[in-house]
Amino acid sequence: MSKHVSLFLLLLLTALPASAAEIVSTLADQEEVAVTIYNDDLALVRDRRQVTLPNGESSLALREVSARMRPETALLRSLSHPQGLSIFEQNFDFDLLTPGKLLEKYVGREVQVVRTHPQTGVDQAEKAQVLAANDGIVLKVGDRIETGLPGRLVFPDVPPNLRDRPTLVVDLESGTAAKQQLELSYLTGGLGWQADYVAALSADEKTLDLSGWVTLTNQSGTTYRNSRLQLVAGDVNRVRDELRLQRGMVMEDAMVKAAAPMMAEESLFEYHLYTLQRPTTLKENQTKQVALLNAGGVPLRKEYRLSGGSHYYQGRFGDLGEKLKVAVFVEFDNRKTAKLGMPLPKGVVRVYKQDRSGQPQFIGEDRIDHTPENETVRLKLGDAFDVTANRKQTDFRKLGGDSRYNYRFETAFEILLKNAKDEAVTVNVVEPVPGDWKVLGESHKHRKGSANAAVWEVPVPAKGETRLTYRVEVNY
Repeated sequence: MSKHVSLFLLLLLTALPASAAEIVSTLADQEEVAVTIYNDDLALVRDRRQVTLPNGESSLALREVSARMRPETALLRSLSHPQGLSIFEQNFDFDLLTPGKLLEKYVGREVQVVRTHPQTGVDQAEKAQVLAANDGIVLKVGDRIETGLPGRLVFPDVPPNLRDRPTLVVDLESGTAAKQQLELSYLTGGLGWQADYVAALSADEKTLDLSGWVTLTNQSGTTYRNSRLQLVAGDVNRVRDELRLQRGMVMEDAMVKAAAPMMAEESLFEYHLYTLQRPTTLKENQTKQVALLNAGGVPLRKEYRLSGGSHYYQGRFGDLGEKLKVAVFVEFDNRKTAKLGMPLPKGVVRVYKQDRSGQPQFIGEDRIDHTPENETVRLKLGDAFDVTANRKQTDFRKLGGDSRYNYRFETAFEILLKNAKDEAVTVNVVEPVPGDWKVLGESHKHRKGSANAAVWEVPVPAKGETRLTYRVEVNY
């Protein structure tokens, strides 16, 4: 495209088509906007504007609405004259004006091709018919066919279904000629949020400081100025569209930030509603963070865990691995007595700890689901470097049975836990034992973690090792 086409389009933007009765409303008419954002790319927008309507029928063009609006959910009502407004028809114009779109609309129609004489500088205009505008432009100029752009194109007008901003056009009838307060509400995509948490461990790893931040992303195609922002945490059931638009999410990591005004929380049906205590502006194509919570000195528990496999108990294996990884978990209670006690929206918790020089270092992250008050938050941070395990099967016998539904096995295991750290640790060995089972002998006392899990809490001294042995009978 020639730059002359773009310059000419800028002039046309100030004179977009409108019928004689069309009234244009922009963000300058907006008095208030409220945005409620749900999980999974869904938001409810309530846009209030002061608009002067004539008596009788007219068309109202509400500009700068969301480009991702679901038009079937749009509802316009008058707050000042609720009984005097009737809606006949709504049209959502989201085919936006660009040089390419303008050419597409003029396929089969006439335009003017203006050429400037290179020596005299005089413009010469010639009529041309647009034949195609797919991967380029094809023009019929007189009795010849030309491709490319031989000059600059001049269009007589802009087609009525092309607009520079997403616009909802409403055909309505007003019972009075007056300034009215109108509210447009609709559901839209392109607005998303998620919770991000930053946890800083204390030096002794007994407590943590937790900051919660809400990351907002606006890719809806418009700006929401000084909006009243609310967030709904929970899984709201939706009828899925056959075609879902894809959306990108720009994420931003953050270390523990200074305290900021928190978001108020309340129950809403079976969900939780969070309300920002001050207006905020969500700009188009912007990601921003607002504070959700700050809590300090939250009691913390740390766990080393070695997990086995149920198939170990169904056959002969011998060695089952050396230097096996021991997972590291931390957990804390979401209780008021633990300096928390509020519903936590699902999100990612990133955990940091200061090194000897006082610099925070990233030590792991995990994702949490929606967590109600009085529940436990459990995070897997990674695998221990200095705590490892060797596992082997020391005995296996088939005691009876002639099919897979009545087998009886007896098997024995040895797990050698090694600790290269300067302090003692306790490793929870969790073995998922299938079928009906009982422990016949063991070097350390076990507890039944669940119907199919035996748990041993094995202390391992600093710079030392501990050997766990046990024998189990399994019945299928």
